[in-house]
Amino acid sequence: MKKFEYVIKDEIGIHARPAGLLVKESKKYESKIAIFKDGKKAEATKLMAVMGLGVKCGNTIKVEVEGADEDRAFEAVKTFFETNL
Repeated sequence: MKKFEYVIKDEIGIHARPAGLLVKESKKYESKIAIFKDGKKAEATKLMAVMGLGVKCGNTIKVEVEGADEDRAFEAVKTFFETNL
């Protein structure tokens, strides 16, 4: 399992557009990708779950990646956050 923490820099937070792109990116991998905020967990492949976390600008989230292709998935998701959020 690989993990990283990220502070959201997008002034709107994780809203519909980046959430949709995150789901699309996450579905490319076999690995399970989970996002945690304030004790709540969302699978990164489920749009409503991701948006339901209510992640705002300045919030710190934790991301866990586990599975057969976790190295590739980890790098891709980490890059996604740094580029889009």
